Amino acid sequence: MTKVGLVILHFNKPDLTGACLESVKQLEVKNFKLEVVIVNNNPLEEIDFLKKRFPEFIFLEVKENLGFTGGNNFGLNRVLKDKVDFVFLLNNDTLLDKNLMAGLLKAAKSKPQGGIFAPKIYFAPHYEFHRKRYLEKERGRVIWYAGGLFDWRNIIASHRGVDEVDQGQYHRLEITDFASGCAMFVREEVFEKVGLFDEKYFLYWEDVDFCWRAKQAGYKILFDPLAKVWHANAGSSEVGGPLHDYYLSRNRMLFGFKYASWRTKFALIRESLKILFKGSPWQKLGIRDFYLRRFGQAGFKL
Repeated sequence: MTKVGLVILHFNKPDLTGACLESVKQLEVKNFKLEVVIVNNNPLEEIDFLKKRFPEFIFLEVKENLGFTGGNNFGLNRVLKDKVDFVFLLNNDTLLDKNLMAGLLKAAKSKPQGGIFAPKIYFAPHYEFHRKRYLEKERGRVIWYAGGLFDWRNIIASHRGVDEVDQGQYHRLEITDFASGCAMFVREEVFEKVGLFDEKYFLYWEDVDFCWRAKQAGYKILFDPLAKVWHANAGSSEVGGPLHDYYLSRNRMLFGFKYASWRTKFALIRESLKILFKGSPWQKLGIRDFYLRRFGQAGFKL
């Protein structure tokens, strides 16, 4: 029987994690076995009440904040050891359609060349970037991710369809540039060939890096519009805040210098010099840490 390992990284917001796990319990599980692993990535936070509420799930504790990369790798090592066929990586600030897993498995069976599958991700109601823009009946249908777009010339990763109300405009199972780490369904063999997340990133850009390594190994990244997730966007971090400024600035440089052309690298250097003079304090620190080769959690301290 097919076995799926579901890895959820918890960091603060236990109410969101609880809601996420309730939606996991509602999944239609037929003809496959589901193993659910929750990694508590905040060693200072006690979540025994979640363990008691969901005794059927596996809870793992870490000794320090390992970031998105290290925390997920911690959970991945557990489920891969348990010989799963697929892994579903999921943010704790999400809610799942009950047919999600069955749909992803169907897509994976129909597209054996696909190594990574990305569901359609909506903003959870009232978590939209532009909350006042939408009618109440449109909430829950505002797109957060309907495929990934990557601009190699400028090293910019973006979400297709973001802020659009779903009218069926993204309805095909198709190849996409990258899957979001918010919700990513991966064949076990991909990890065997390309490894886990690169822990230099700590947070942000690690999903784009992982997908690019998978593509280099010959796998396709596929967007499945029938698999649906709702995301309470930035449930564990502040959009546009210091954390975003630091890691997005540093890690974009890290990705660009790992994979981009020399012409693009020179453009990144010019842009980074401008940031050092005119950027926010945390953007400046991120750029400095890149040049100092300070990765992982590095210089971000609140």
